[in-house]
Amino acid sequence: MDDILKKYLPERAVASCLELIQNTEVHLKIVNERVTRHGDYRRMPDGRHQITVNATLNKYRFLITLVHEIAHLAAFEKYGWQIKPHGKEWKHTFQHLMLPFIRPEVFPPKLLPLLARHFRNPKASSSTDAQLSVALKSYDEQQSDKSYVFELPLGSVFRLYNGKIYKKGNRRVKRYECVEMASGKMYLFQPNAEVELIKS
Repeated sequence: MDDILKKYLPERAVASCLELIQNTEVHLKIVNERVTRHGDYRRMPDGRHQITVNATLNKYRFLITLVHEIAHLAAFEKYGWQIKPHGKEWKHTFQHLMLPFIRPEVFPPKLLPLLARHFRNPKASSSTDAQLSVALKSYDEQQSDKSYVFELPLGSVFRLYNGKIYKKGNRRVKRYECVEMASGKMYLFQPNAEVELIKS
């Protein structure tokens, strides 16, 4: 397991992550990329615990995702199975488990202030924190040719990963109103949603 983790995690995080995995007796599965999620936690029918994490994530996002999922297990074990998946108990657990990693030996200096801000009140996904998500993306091995919704001019037409086509509208507080061209229905998009620009 040590050699596998070295491939996916920052070097100075491997030993601590291995200890977390062993202490929680979780089964870690590293899987091919899923577009809609970076990872997930499941309690299996036989009572075992399983975490899956996308293999394609860069080392820093992989670490955040792995600890995020272990925090689900740790929070359920400590507070009971009735708690909300991303409620205050999970947030507190995630903060506690992540704190030892937020240091310059593990993360690049430019990520540290963004991580410190994010972990004051962690969200259900680091992808909903636009600044952190964009900063993490710069460490991807393969740079995508996709655009972020917030970068597109008003009125741009774009395609989502599922093939549906939308037109960008106005910003509403944190998200953008986008109309699906086929149905005319309006949807709200996160600023850092990755899309394929068709026409600006």
